[in-house]
Amino acid sequence: MPADRLTRFQRFETNLIGALGAAAIDALCRTLTWKVEGDHYFDEVLRSGHVPIVTVWHGRILPVIWHFRGRGVVVMASENFDGQWIARIIERLGNRTVAGSTSHGGSRALIAMKREIERGAPAAFALDGPRGPARVAQPGAVWLAGATGSPLLPVHAEASRSWTVNSWDRTMVPKPFSTVALVIGPPLPISESDHGLEEALNANETRARQRLT
Repeated sequence: MPADRLTRFQRFETNLIGALGAAAIDALCRTLTWKVEGDHYFDEVLRSGHVPIVTVWHGRILPVIWHFRGRGVVVMASENFDGQWIARIIERLGNRTVAGSTSHGGSRALIAMKREIERGAPAAFALDGPRGPARVAQPGAVWLAGATGSPLLPVHAEASRSWTVNSWDRTMVPKPFSTVALVIGPPLPISESDHGLEEALNANETRARQRLT
């Protein structure tokens, strides 16, 4: 169901869930101990006159969204009801969204993200979203990098203690007062392949787990 076809009550629901969800995520993440590595890469890309495209596995979105809060990052969110309440959470945390997914409205959303990047807005991309298969990169981020000249920034997070949601992406939810290691890898060349992105994220995962030991 496209975002502009949600009923009035559904729009009310997405706004309410977004407000409550953003508050809950913010409260949770403020209890965590953060070990962040590579944050300077994001700022270095901006200083170079470009904007980064943050790339992350769908199952690690929660800590990554919070870490990059308030930076005006543009994220693609599905047009259906679930995608739109997630969009409201992202927006409440100080970022922005465009409606679409790789399965519905993807081309339109990618073009919208391209325009936002050309206006100077960083972007974030769940590589394997919205339906998987998990940890298999889809081509959208690489296309976006090639179309804009923006480098890809691989990001991964692991928690010392967490819950795992019973979903296709096995979403990780850090437990209160746990430690989260978030690793940002160096910018990847624009010509980087999907396979190269997967390798970079796997390397970040290894490094994040090492930071927790």
